[in-house]
This record gives sequence, C-alpha cells and structure tokens, in this order.
Amino acid sequence: MIELDNDLQSRQNARELVRNAKKAQAILATFSQQQIDAIVKNVAQEAAHHAEALAKMAAEETGFGNWQDKVLKNRFASLRVYDAIKDIKTVGIIHDDPVKKVMDVGVPLGVICALVPSTNPTSTVIYKALIALKAGNAIIFSPHPGARQCSLKAIEIVKRAAQAAGAPAGSVDGITQLTLDATSELMHSKDVSLILATGGEGMVRAAYASGTPTISGGPGNGPAFIERSADIHQAVKDIVTSKTFDNGVICASEQSVIVERCIYDEVHRELEAQGVYFMNDDEAAKMAALLLRANGTINPQVVGKTALHLSQMAGFSVPASTRVLIARQSTVSPKNPYSREKLCPVLGLYVEEDWKAACHRVVELLTNEGLGHTLVIHTRNQDVIRQFCLEKPVNRILINTPAALGGIGATTNISPALTLGCGAVGGGSSSDNVGPLNLLNIRKVGYGVRSVDELRAPGSRPEPQPAMAAPAHCPQPSILDDARFTAPISAATGSDDRFATAGAATEATNDINEQNVERVIRQVLERLGK
Repeated sequence: MIELDNDLQSRQNARELVRNAKKAQAILATFSQQQIDAIVKNVAQEAAHHAEALAKMAAEETGFGNWQDKVLKNRFASLRVYDAIKDIKTVGIIHDDPVKKVMDVGVPLGVICALVPSTNPTSTVIYKALIALKAGNAIIFSPHPGARQCSLKAIEIVKRAAQAAGAPAGSVDGITQLTLDATSELMHSKDVSLILATGGEGMVRAAYASGTPTISGGPGNGPAFIERSADIHQAVKDIVTSKTFDNGVICASEQSVIVERCIYDEVHRELEAQGVYFMNDDEAAKMAALLLRANGTINPQVVGKTALHLSQMAGFSVPASTRVLIARQSTVSPKNPYSREKLCPVLGLYVEEDWKAACHRVVELLTNEGLGHTLVIHTRNQDVIRQFCLEKPVNRILINTPAALGGIGATTNISPALTLGCGAVGGGSSSDNVGPLNLLNIRKVGYGVRSVDELRAPGSRPEPQPAMAAPAHCPQPSILDDARFTAPISAATGSDDRFATAGAATEATNDINEQNVERVIRQVLERLGK
C-alpha cells in the first residue's frame, strides 16, 4: 500500500469532502422550505445546548478571551441568529409581486468553503453552518490550526444535528488534516461555489486570489467618538463593556476613543472610575513595543489577554482592578499601534477641539486601517449623527451602544452575524452583515408589461416603409456578395479596411470560381465561430 505524505493526504481529504458535499447539496437543493427549516432549527438548538462546553474548549485551547463571554457568543450565534433567519424564505419563489408581475426565485450557490478564525472559532462554525444550510448549501470548514480541537468539536455537533434532522451526509463537514495545502485545495476547487472567509488578512487575501467568488470580513479599527451632549457615564460604560468583552477579540470593538476637549476632564475621571488605567509615556512606549512587531504587524501574543496580563508582559504593574489600558495620542500612522486594530483591552485616546475636528480624526484613523468596517458615536445630537452617517467611510455606524456587541447585531437590530463585510472601500465584495440571502443566487422572473412602441418618445415612432420589389433583372443577393467576407485585411498596418474597400471587392466577386467559394465559406464559418 502506498503511503502518502501529509500534504498529499490533506489534499486528498479536501477533495473527498468536496465530492461528498457536492452530492449532498444536490439532494438539499430538492428539499422544501419546511425541510430546510427543520434542519436549521435542530442545528441551532443543539449548538445552544453545547454552548458552554464549546466555550470552555475554545478558551482553553486558544488562550484567547474568557469562556464566560464565549458562552454568550455561542448562544448568540445559535439562538439569536436562528431567530433572525427562521422566517426568511430561501426555497423556490421567495418573492412574488403580482401587481408589478415580477418574482424572485432562490437558487442555492452549491458548496461553500468556510474559513474559521482562532479568535471566534466555535461561534463562527455555528453561525456559518446555520446561514449556509438555510440557503440550501453544503458547507466545508477549514479551521485555524490554533483552534483545531474546539472547531472540529463544533463541526461534529452541527454535522450530527443536521443529519438527525434529515440533511444528507456531507452537507456539513470539516478538514481534519489542517494544512495550507488542504485549505488551498478547497479554495481552488472548481466544485466550490463560494469562499466565506473570516480570519487573518493573509488568508482573506488568499481567498480572493484563488479565483473562487469570496465574501469576507475585514480588519476593524473602530473609533469611538464621545460628543459633548453624550451621557458620559453610559458612554464610558459601553466602551469598557465592549473592549473587555471576551478580552477584546471581536473585530467590531473600539480601538480608539475621540473626545471633545470641553468634556475631556469629565471623561477622564469617568474612565478611571470604571477601571481604565492611563499609561504614562514610559509605560505607553513599553506597551507599544509589545503590541507592534518588527515586521509592522500586531503581535498575536497580545490577542485576547487581560489588561493585567498585558501590563506584566510589557514590564510594568497596574492596579488589580484595571480592566482597560489607555494611552493619550496625537498621531496616526501604521507605525503607531494605538491607531490600529488591537484585539485586546488597549485603547488610544485623542482629544479634539470640537465635533468637526473629531470627524477629521475619525476619517484619519479609518484611512490608516479599518475602512468599511465600524465606528461608534455617543451623542444626543441628531445633527452630529446625521453628518457622521452621511460622510464616514464605514458600513456600520453605531449609536450609544457597545461596539463589539452592536456591530454583530447583539445590542442593535442590525442583522446578527459574525462575518462583517467591509464592502469595496475595505477591499471586500459585500458590505453586509452576512446572512442567508448573501448565499443565494436570486433568479429574476418578469412578465412583459409594455411594448417596444410604448418605450419610444411621442412622435418618434418610425413610419412604415412600403415593400419594394427587386428589379426582375437583379439576381437575389448572396452571402458571397458581401464585401465584409471577401475584402482583404491589411496585414502591414493591422487596420481593418474591410468596409473602405467594399466597392472594389464587390466587383471582384463577379468572377468567383469554385476555389474562391470554398475560401469564402471557410472565412464565413470562422467569423461565425463554427
């Protein structure tokens, strides 16, 4: 028996999963809406039942965040997502307008390749399985190696639940030999219809580069602006709650705070009262050196760690009650980690003269990183809200809420999701909180309701022309008389003078012999693509 190398085995594993998924999806595509909904419901219920066990596995294996908050994320990904999608029509005619005489038909994409991040592994598996199955697709997961065991456990739970409710084997599965070769095999497979990418920037870029259609999330760098009319106590509470939720691993969480100068002292006092530690210049420099690696990327060792742990790693001590670390800043650049995405409880703080200056700072921060993602405003001023909504280059603007939970749709009525699209401005293909309708092709059906004559401007209808009989002595026109197929093409200049020479060429056809006929026919067939 030939023993394959690990990379070849992993590629073969991926190919088998795709073959099985393709067969399963062909069966899923025949299911009624009721059958699909029964599968989705059972998956959601089973996932919620295992929410705590999966959370503990993820926290222990990855070292990111805390299991208590991961329980909430798992329940959100199962119950909240299910509640939002359960009544959506995804099978057959999903919209019918008898007045306009148009219909929409939902058509599953096919097989979906789903990348799973190490920051939110189990909740991502649950969420992606639900939205894929709801749209009648099969789904194959590629877990992050740093979250292998918990991801595979979550995949096994949703797989069993789907099959118990009637889904064919192969509808949900995951790679077990986690190699780049296996993931590449999935992403490049001609039988994979879509990549649903959530993860690091490199993997997301690889997904787009594969040539397979891709929907992705993107890096966040969400600014939080506290405007002078805000409820300062509540604003600070929301920011601290968000930045400490699962130790800051959700990409929608706040990365910097912008404050109007006239309220800065009050905001400063409130931040300290709620457990935020203001680092001095020396401490901020040590933390910056920890956050940013020599190659310009954020240090993965800081992801999902507590403020106490981070201060120890950086080499200084803070009070035991510290929940978030903050550093006063005045610059924005890729070399300044306080102005970039940090998936841990560390914030940059910017003080601006007024809300207009704050607007400029927000755009500067987002242009540095996080275009298309999320920002949050704490204010009671509707004019400020309106200006931010009209002008800022993001796809989620949150008002008076914790950004990490508001962005995913937990504390807002934005569609609940764990893949948050950044749109074209952020280098992505969708700006949505991705849901089942993003995983369907919508077939448009339209009845004719007006004639071509009705489309013409009044008075522009062409007058009918009387039929003209051909003179008796004129031969019937032949394709051989068409100068387009007999005129020479100038090889020297590469120009197309077929029509410029039409007169001379037409005369030449009067003496066509059998050999020329065959040549012309070949030319005609070539031009018609035969």
